[in-house]
Amino acid sequence: MDTSQYLSMFLEESMENLQTLNESLLELEQNPEDIDRLNEIFRVAHTIKGMAATMGFGDIAELTHKMEDVLSEFREGQLKVTQDVVTVLFDCLDTLEKMVNNISEEVDEKVDITNIMKSLEKIAEGNSNEKVEDTSSEQHEIVATSVGEEEFLLQLNEYDKDVISEAINKEFNAFECKIVLSQQTLLKSARAFLIFQDIEEHGEIIKSSPSAEDIENENFDFTMELVVLTKLTSDSMKELILNISEVDKVFVKQIETNNVINSQASKNKVQAKEIEPAVGGNQAKPVATKAATKENKPNTQNKEHKKVHQSVRVDLERIDKLMNMVSELVIHRTRLEQISSSYRSPELNETLEQVARITSDLQDIVMKIRMLPLDVVFNRFPRMIRDLSVELDKEMEFIIEGQDTELDRTVIDEIGEPLIHLLRNAADHGVESREKRIASGKNPKGTIKLVAYQEGTKAVIKVQDDGAGINVEKVKAKAERVGINTDGMSDFDIKNLIFSQGFSTNEVVTDISGRGVGMDVVKTKISALGGTVDVISEEGKGSSFIIKLPLTLQIIQALLVKVGEETLAISLGFIDRVIDYKEDKIKKTNGKEVIIYRDTVIPLVRLGQKLDINTNHNGKNFVIIVKVGEKVVGLLVDSLLGQQEIVIKPLGKTLEQSKEYIGATILGDGLVTLILDVAALI
Repeated sequence: MDTSQYLSMFLEESMENLQTLNESLLELEQNPEDIDRLNEIFRVAHTIKGMAATMGFGDIAELTHKMEDVLSEFREGQLKVTQDVVTVLFDCLDTLEKMVNNISEEVDEKVDITNIMKSLEKIAEGNSNEKVEDTSSEQHEIVATSVGEEEFLLQLNEYDKDVISEAINKEFNAFECKIVLSQQTLLKSARAFLIFQDIEEHGEIIKSSPSAEDIENENFDFTMELVVLTKLTSDSMKELILNISEVDKVFVKQIETNNVINSQASKNKVQAKEIEPAVGGNQAKPVATKAATKENKPNTQNKEHKKVHQSVRVDLERIDKLMNMVSELVIHRTRLEQISSSYRSPELNETLEQVARITSDLQDIVMKIRMLPLDVVFNRFPRMIRDLSVELDKEMEFIIEGQDTELDRTVIDEIGEPLIHLLRNAADHGVESREKRIASGKNPKGTIKLVAYQEGTKAVIKVQDDGAGINVEKVKAKAERVGINTDGMSDFDIKNLIFSQGFSTNEVVTDISGRGVGMDVVKTKISALGGTVDVISEEGKGSSFIIKLPLTLQIIQALLVKVGEETLAISLGFIDRVIDYKEDKIKKTNGKEVIIYRDTVIPLVRLGQKLDINTNHNGKNFVIIVKVGEKVVGLLVDSLLGQQEIVIKPLGKTLEQSKEYIGATILGDGLVTLILDVAALI
């Protein structure tokens, strides 16, 4: 069978399942008695194994199978959930993720699973010995009352007996079938359902042990017991099952009307003991009750199918193409609006209004399709903090809030790396050791919070800790050493110097709690996304890193301005207000121009000088007050051209190093206009 067509589906679902396992294992470590979580872990691990075996990835299937052995010990109550065991399981997940990534990236490198396999075997074998010793008396009781291979332990209730009696009266044969699979069977679950399928072509299965759920989860040994109603004879039934591959033995016993009830009484005690599950309700349930409710089954299936396929997986490239087409539509709509203003035709204007409305709705829908909740990024961090907690021997509580806040997928793709850096710094250098926290009168357990929320056209992400905070004097001293003049700077500005490149040195690790290590990388990445990052910190109380990002990077509302003969666009997300330019309001401080507005001193940037554009300030000029994080600056422009919805186009390789611009747009008259990067300017 050619499985290549299913590869993308396998890779996508495997990564989702591995992430689910990571999250579930974290929760299980915190709540070792959570049976539902344990069952979910077992089910997902089994799914990964089944998919890998089907696709022919034997190493992944083998490793997951060993992992299932350990999980089985959990389910049977023979293995306690400890930090050491969970750490081994996490190592196993990391190995599986690396193997899946190698398949995705078409890397031929074979991942060595020998060590992790030995660790898993050691855990499973070490506890199986304990299990024998601890439960020897219980096992002895079961063995003493257990039955031979040709005897059956399947318990029938009153409903089952009535169905069997009615079937026998209608000249059906009723059989108890005991099926033993080969010990080499890799996919017991798949084999079991093939057996069910073949039997149900000739009859009805009204009872099974283990239950359908246990069979699906491979939570059974190599033996199954079934009650079958059929027109076949005993020999024919036996031959039918034996002809299925990987079936080792079959025992078939006919059920007679007169012993349906009597034979049951002697088995009740044994059965009650034998099928009692080690962990939570795995009592046998009918696989199907077609004999009694055949006419109702299709209706049940239809109800189930209505709930399925509520979402569709779409390739991201297709969504990007759709977005580009909508962007072009917005450009041409603007062009048509300009043309129609020249003709003043009521009919044309009316049609254009309809087109504009539909285009806006279409654009809104496409934007929402591109939006993803932040939990796509956030869900990887609890595991990272847990590992850091173990590695650094610090107690840390990790709290996530607002993970349902949505961002454009292009932003989502890029925001992970800066957040990893900020969280690692919070855990490594922000939160103090247990001894230091106790000495400071703090809770021995440190707290790290990751908070997200929407604020207007921006998303705000905060990384907070209750650690040592930033020592302003040490930052100031470091700034002086690297040649940064801090005279006249506020404490806020001094603390934000840690984002400067000069602070990324080893010395910072000890001097200022590591807050500068790689922070220039964080700043650069956030700025490239059109966002800002600031730090607010109080020594001894903790620090908060505040990231502000645009919700989308494709279509934005912008103000068009004139500087000399050039038309430029400024995102409305940065603009606080626009005021008239008055020469008498301009002052100079430290050799730099500032403007006094409402008793506030605001630095002034003449865009003409900054961008080397010839300007004419003889007419009425304007100052656009922009706000980036906590910084406020006035941008001097010659005139305003109005507000417009614009499509951001990348500058290309030739101009991508231009720091003053984030991209360009095409206006309705075909003019290509550059979009200012306000964050970079100030």
